[in-house]
Amino acid sequence: MSVLRFFVLFLVLWTQGAAWAGGRLVRTPYEDPKVVFDFYFDDPRDINSALYWIRSFMNPLMEEPYDMAPEFMDIVVVIHGTELVTAATKNYEKYKDAVDRMRYYAQLGVKFRVCNLAATDFGYRVSDFQDFIEVVPSAITELACWQQRGDSLTRAKDGMRQYRA
Repeated sequence: MSVLRFFVLFLVLWTQGAAWAGGRLVRTPYEDPKVVFDFYFDDPRDINSALYWIRSFMNPLMEEPYDMAPEFMDIVVVIHGTELVTAATKNYEKYKDAVDRMRYYAQLGVKFRVCNLAATDFGYRVSDFQDFIEVVPSAITELACWQQRGDSLTRAKDGMRQYRA
């Protein structure tokens, strides 16, 4: 291949590559959301990272161009792992940041549901939880119920602390 042909080929490929560089912001036409978050962690501290998922879910929808009001977002969080200890009133000081954030989201309309089967396994009664917590008979039944009603399921995973920004 001659030097001239190589140089022309190089210029063509280089200029095409430059045209492909850079992403673009897409504004998906979102509708009022219906979602159920499944929280089930081996370590209660993982709830802190999982609560960022709720923020990451809600904030873009409340901002331009969507301007959705939180009261039109159907968001349920089902708690049934070790993180349920964060919602017990006796543990408030230890998990104050997480509880305060949950309370804030609850004031925006997010429903926080704790599994009674898991709570019983941990030795808790309904009256042991924060006032914004609703205790349901079973997490699995609750998750299935919301999915049957058309809510999408978002599962939070163990070990989320290591991925926190």
